[in-house]
Amino acid sequence: MKQLLLVFIGGGFGSALRFLFGKFLNNSETGIPYGTFLANVLGSLLIGIILGYAAKSETLTQNHTLLLATGFCGGFTTFSTFAYENHVLLKSGDFTSFALYTIASFVVGFLAVFAGIYIVK
Repeated sequence: MKQLLLVFIGGGFGSALRFLFGKFLNNSETGIPYGTFLANVLGSLLIGIILGYAAKSETLTQNHTLLLATGFCGGFTTFSTFAYENHVLLKSGDFTSFALYTIASFVVGFLAVFAGIYIVK
């Protein structure tokens, strides 16, 4: 039960922060979701740092990892919003933004995870 609560609390903070990123950084004029992109990249970097550090040292417990990686990073990053925003870009006919956003999200997200793991090595 304690582990479920840790994931719940971390997810709540992550989701609230992602909401703020979207509210203040997503561009309503162009439809480009900069806030979601930034949240996904930062979340990827953070999960790389957290899980890389957890694997390297005995400092982080399983509960810390559940709170920070599963909870916070899971709530902060989002695939469902990413998929919806791509739908909107496609529906509007903005194929260039769709392609750039999708490719950049995957490439930069993966690189951020690898960078996070590298940082703690």
